[in-house]
Amino acid sequence: MEKQDTGKQGELKMKRMIKALALIIVLVLTIGLCGCGSQENAASDAEDSAEQTESAANEDADEDDTTVTDEDNDEEDTEMNGSKILVAYFSATGTTKQLTGTIAEVTGGDLYEIVPEEPYTDEDLDWNDNSSRTTVEQNDSSSRPAISGSIENFDDYDVIFLGYPIWWYDAPHIMFTFAESYDFDGKTVIPFCTSGGSGIGTSGDNIEACAGSGTWSRGARMSGSASESEVSEWIRGLGITPGE
Repeated sequence: MEKQDTGKQGELKMKRMIKALALIIVLVLTIGLCGCGSQENAASDAEDSAEQTESAANEDADEDDTTVTDEDNDEEDTEMNGSKILVAYFSATGTTKQLTGTIAEVTGGDLYEIVPEEPYTDEDLDWNDNSSRTTVEQNDSSSRPAISGSIENFDDYDVIFLGYPIWWYDAPHIMFTFAESYDFDGKTVIPFCTSGGSGIGTSGDNIEACAGSGTWSRGARMSGSASESEVSEWIRGLGITPGE
């Protein structure tokens, strides 16, 4: 009897050990599965976060995109097409004059050349000479070179294109003289410039400050030899149908 009891006790102990081992294995597997689930969730959260970041970046890019859509053009066309256009310009070497002629041809606008009372000589235009006329004028914020002649029917124009070269990173001060000579109230003004490499910068803003009125666009720098198709594309971007 004692041997049988001892054998039964051994079997019970063995069963208990097997159950305990099985329980341990179940617990280990459960913990492992939970860990995998957490890693999957973490990976999913990271992916979602990346997608949200990319989406936000795309929204920012859309907001910064300055391309004019057809809908925007249609709205602008209603306001600007049919307007009387003036293309006024100052050109000391002929580069801006060439571009201005193309703009006038594309828009159908009237041309007006801003002519200084005292023409600029080659010596005046020598930017390497600190005592040259243009250097002195550009370094003097109060300088206002005199203009020969005036526009008698300026009030008849609704849209004014203003062209000029860039001198010392700004508009020539004769453009300030022009801006202070007329009333731009109720007019749309579009500055444009030519240069050897400098952008339009704040030159348009500086002319606007002298004018003190009108609705001024940001303006653009263009090559003096810009083609008619390039000019037409720019004009369309402003909401003006070329030739009207």
